[in-house]
Amino acid sequence: MKNKYFGTDGIRGTVNQGNITGEKFFKFGLASGNYFKNQKKTKQIAVIAKDTRLSGYTLEPALVSGLVSGGMHVFTLGPLPTNGLAMLTKSMKANMGIMITASHNPYYDNGLKLFGPDGMKLSDKIEKKIERLIDAKNTKQLSNPKFLGRVKRLEDGNDKYIKILKKNFPSNFNLKGIKIVLDCANGASYKAAPNLLKDLGAKVISIGVNPNGFNINEKCGSTYPSKIKSAVKKFNAHIGISFDGDADRIIMCDEKGKIIDGDQIIAMLAKRWKKKSILKGGVVGTQMSNYGLEKFLYKEKIKFLRSKVGDRYVKEMMKKFNFNLGGEQSGHIILGKFATTGDGLLVALEVLFSLRKGKKASQILNVFSPLPQILKNITVKDKNILDRLKCKRAIKKAKKIMSINGRILVRKSGTEPKIRIMAESYDKGLILKCIKLIKKSIK
Repeated sequence: MKNKYFGTDGIRGTVNQGNITGEKFFKFGLASGNYFKNQKKTKQIAVIAKDTRLSGYTLEPALVSGLVSGGMHVFTLGPLPTNGLAMLTKSMKANMGIMITASHNPYYDNGLKLFGPDGMKLSDKIEKKIERLIDAKNTKQLSNPKFLGRVKRLEDGNDKYIKILKKNFPSNFNLKGIKIVLDCANGASYKAAPNLLKDLGAKVISIGVNPNGFNINEKCGSTYPSKIKSAVKKFNAHIGISFDGDADRIIMCDEKGKIIDGDQIIAMLAKRWKKKSILKGGVVGTQMSNYGLEKFLYKEKIKFLRSKVGDRYVKEMMKKFNFNLGGEQSGHIILGKFATTGDGLLVALEVLFSLRKGKKASQILNVFSPLPQILKNITVKDKNILDRLKCKRAIKKAKKIMSINGRILVRKSGTEPKIRIMAESYDKGLILKCIKLIKKSIK
C-alpha cells in the first residue's frame, strides 16, 4: 500500500501547499516524537538541521513546537549537510534526527527526512506507523505541561561534523598543492565544505556559497554540473566537486572538464577498495545504474545488485547482504564503512585521498565506458498518468522494440511532479525512438 505522506526520500512538496505547511509540520513533529520516545533513555532528544531555504524559518518552529508539545527536548543545528545531521544524531545518542530539506529541488519546495537513533533513514514499515500517528487525535499525544520539552540552539554543528569526517582519515592527510573548484549549490554545505577543504590545505575556488533563501540549486550544484566544468577549465583546477542542496549527492569533474557521475565514482571506489581489501560483499546500485558499471564490476569479479531507486533502498539492501558500498548515478553514494546515508563531503574526501599522490582525476575517475544512456524528465500534473492504458501500451511496445538491444525504465519521481524515462542502448536511434513513443503517450 502506498504511503500517504512519505515518498522515496522523506516528505516533500511545494511550500504552503498540501503537506508542506506549518500546521502539518506541527503534526509531523508531534507524531514522529511520540514514535521515537521512551527508548530506555533518561532524556528524550530530537536533533534538527536544515538547508538554506527561506521556508525553513517557517517550518522549523512548527516542527519544534510539535516535538516539544509531545515531550521531546530539541537541539537545532541550523544549516548542515544531511549526513552531518545523521552522524550527530548517532554521536549525541539522540532518539531521532530530522533534516528539513527538499534536497535538489528548487527553493519553493521543502520537506523533511527522518533518521532513527542509529542515524539510518526509516523503513517503509516505520513510516507507515508514523503516518497512523499523524492522522490520530493529537490530544492523546500531547504531553502533560510538567513534561514539555526544551529547545536549545547548537552553534558548533558544522565543526562537530567536520571533526567526525576527519577521524576517518590518517592524521597526516592533507591536500596541499591541489586546486579544487567547489560548488555548494547555495545549500547546506556552504560552510562545512569550504572550511574542511581549506583546513586540509587545498586551494579552493568556491561557487554557490552565498545563500539568500531563494538561490539554492539555482543554475548551480550537482544538477547543473556545467558550472564546475567551465570553472575547472578557467582556473586550471585539478578537480571540480559539486553538491546538491543538502549535500547528500556529489557530481565531479576531472581536470580536462569531463563530468563524472555517481556510477563512475562508485566504480573507482569499488576498484580501489577491493585492491586495499576494504570492500565488503560487493556493490549495490539501482535500476538506474548504467549497464557499463554492471559490466565493469562483473569483469573485476565484484558482486553487483540492483535496488529500487532511492538511497534508503540502496542502504537497506547493503545492510541485508552485508555490503559496504552502494549508490546511485545521481551521486547519492553510501560509504557503509563510514556513514549511514549519502554524504557528498565524505565521498569527496575519499576520492581526494587518492589524488594526493600526484595522480590526475582523469586517470582515476574514468573507470569504464558507459552504455549510451538518455534520461528524460517530463513534468506532469498527475503522476498516476502512468497507470492509464495508453501509457501502459506505449511502454510495453517500447520495451518490445528495444528487446535485447538495451534497457528501458519508466517511473514516477518520488520527489517531484515528474515522470522519468531512462533508456540505454548502443543504438542511439533506438533510444530516441522508444523515448519519443512513451513521451507521446504521456503528453
